[in-house]
Amino acid sequence: MENPILKLWPEINWIEDTTLREKTLHAWEFALEQSPLSAEDLEKIPFSLLIKDCSISFMNHKRTCVQLAVDIAKRMQQNFKSAVEINMDILISGAILIDVGKLLEYELDEGKLVTGRAGRLVRHPFSGVGIAARFDLPPEVLHIIGTHSKEGDLGTRTVESIIVHHADFVSFEPFK
Repeated sequence: MENPILKLWPEINWIEDTTLREKTLHAWEFALEQSPLSAEDLEKIPFSLLIKDCSISFMNHKRTCVQLAVDIAKRMQQNFKSAVEINMDILISGAILIDVGKLLEYELDEGKLVTGRAGRLVRHPFSGVGIAARFDLPPEVLHIIGTHSKEGDLGTRTVESIIVHHADFVSFEPFK
């Protein structure tokens, strides 16, 4: 039987480091177990509750973000050669995990998706870092999760975090 997370996230297999790949997978499995949502729900729910009548699904947005981040990183490596060092495994793991905390943010209220109490108090970058830390993901991945959104605007982002941040917003902003 196919793992439902691998069905959602075939990009997990892009992570070459076996340990990092397994930890990324386990973080998603845990979040899904804790969530009121199912793997099937993630293919249907809107990627943001901030956008009225959003027709782009959570997984469509998330997979697009990961794919864009990888494309950007590869182009940078091709054009800048050794002038920029990008750890692709860290970038991919971080991109896959940036919104894992949203699974704890959401609740179903009479069948309607809403931001729950936990989500109002602890936004997904923070809960996502907590989930990832639980599975001993490296600080570089925690950094990407914690800095991918507006919470990261006051700090210094790594090159991997810069790429993921922009890939996330490129696949968000046009729909606002």
